[in-house]
Amino acid sequence: MVNPKMRVGKKDVSAVLPKRRRGAHKGDYGRLLVVGGGSRYVGAPALVGLAALRSGVDLAIIAAPEKAAWTINSFSPDLITIKLPCRDLEPTALSELRNEFKLSTAVVVGPGLGTLAKTRDAVIELSRALKEAHPNLPALFDADGLKALASERSLPQGMHWVLTPHAREFELLTGVDLPADINGRAQQVKAAAKELGCTVLLKAWVDIIASPAGEVKLNYTGNPGMTVGGTGDVLAGIVGTFLAQGVEPFKATVAGAWACGQAGDLCLREKGNEFVASDLLDKLPEVFRKVEGGR
Repeated sequence: MVNPKMRVGKKDVSAVLPKRRRGAHKGDYGRLLVVGGGSRYVGAPALVGLAALRSGVDLAIIAAPEKAAWTINSFSPDLITIKLPCRDLEPTALSELRNEFKLSTAVVVGPGLGTLAKTRDAVIELSRALKEAHPNLPALFDADGLKALASERSLPQGMHWVLTPHAREFELLTGVDLPADINGRAQQVKAAAKELGCTVLLKAWVDIIASPAGEVKLNYTGNPGMTVGGTGDVLAGIVGTFLAQGVEPFKATVAGAWACGQAGDLCLREKGNEFVASDLLDKLPEVFRKVEGGR
């Protein structure tokens, strides 16, 4: 039996939404750096950046290989890109990011990077740089960034990091087969968060979020239409926004999971199961407006 107190609700989002000050300046509500994209995948980091902007971050900056970055610029004038001198991310291109780490208030690593060996090496090197030089900078690892960490599971230990695997990625990351029942899954995610030393979000029909301190929450928003590609990128952008605004990783992840699923539920009512990830973007302001209205 699941404890009702473990269920994520609107109040978890209300608790993390910032109150906008009249005298606020650009950057006061977060500067999110997204490291992603490559020769095959271009849309994923753009979805992260656009979701972050729709969630209230002030600046979404995408660091991507040069050709991918120019394409991302064509998607929206709201996205800023850093054009890395490579076709797919590789260690030699990381020097371009050093100053961006200093300026950013959170980082998302992984969307659309691909799984080439040199890209995996670059993610590991980037992760070590974050850990050594920017230990207090929150970061979210998803998709191919997450896969790269599977070979270096000690890296997240003690960091303000969030890992967002789906079931196959979770099994790759931990070496553990997930049970079918929710209680069993919750125990496995809780154990993984403790072992890895960071917040873990298992993306599934019921999202399970666990902190390294042993907190566990279950999110029931969302629907089967969200199996379409790109919804995880939208989730990463929402959570990345809350991280960039200074929200503690577990609370940021809990709120992001609920908001992303709620946007998907609004899409389902309007379009049926045949919606796409970019449809969620237009629903996010409505989700947050309703939360703010209930404060």
